[in-house]
Amino acid sequence: MDVKAIIDPHHHLWDLENYSYPWLCQPGEPVAPIAGSLRPIMKTYLLDDYMADAKKWNVVKDVHLDALSADVVAETKWLQEIKNRTGKPNGFVAHADLEAPEVDEVLAAHAQCKDTRGIRQILNWHPDPKYTFIQRNDLLTDPHWLRGYKLLKKYDFSFDLQLYPHQMPAAAKVAADNPETIVNLNHTGMPLERDDAGVQLWRDGMRSLARSFNVNAKISGLGMVMPDWTAESIRPFVLETIEIFGVDRCMFASNFPVDKIYASFDRIYEAFFEIVSSFSSVDKQKLFHDNAQRIYRL
Repeated sequence: MDVKAIIDPHHHLWDLENYSYPWLCQPGEPVAPIAGSLRPIMKTYLLDDYMADAKKWNVVKDVHLDALSADVVAETKWLQEIKNRTGKPNGFVAHADLEAPEVDEVLAAHAQCKDTRGIRQILNWHPDPKYTFIQRNDLLTDPHWLRGYKLLKKYDFSFDLQLYPHQMPAAAKVAADNPETIVNLNHTGMPLERDDAGVQLWRDGMRSLARSFNVNAKISGLGMVMPDWTAESIRPFVLETIEIFGVDRCMFASNFPVDKIYASFDRIYEAFFEIVSSFSSVDKQKLFHDNAQRIYRL
């Protein structure tokens, strides 16, 4: 391995003893859209747990993505306290409902924590209810949501974009209309349908997003759409994402502990390194470290 240091730009922590995470605390058999049973990760997962999972890799910096706490501002304050005490996570992406009337106040509260780098609002809507994360399919064109999105530049926040391929054209318009806001596409664009038509939909959507140079891609989370993945099964999506966006706009990430449901940290990063083994040392350094440092201002 010729990359000496890694930045992981997408992982989560949660403290089930002290904070509420409704999606993780469902009665009965807890399930999530596409992820399936959450029982394997229904326990507190703190920085020490993450570092233990990543112990074989020199993860020098990291970015925490919102874990959908019931109190999103309290979550950000908790992360800032951890950062102040331990030096990690190096940056955080918080949650805000951009269509909400009080969104400016929520963004301002997140901005009070100096290591907040951006906002994520999960947008995955699907006509099949078992794949849907949210109830509305119109947020990307809703005037209230768009007004909230435009507030991101006021706080110098990026936006982490999580959605399905059929939603990408609408998101591409938002990105093009707001070129001053950096967009970081989550989870390789989540290619849920992988028949010929589904892969073409994903490919076309990825290209539409990549036309705006303020959009980057995180290569991660493929276990959520391919629970039985292998390095060979994800290889085409990894390599085509890099081809579409270019090596300067892609980042490898763990999505831990969610992807721990499907594979170990070691297996995920071993697959990433195997897939790009023929890349130059300079390009691998960008994909595993440098791009994340620049994009998230770490």
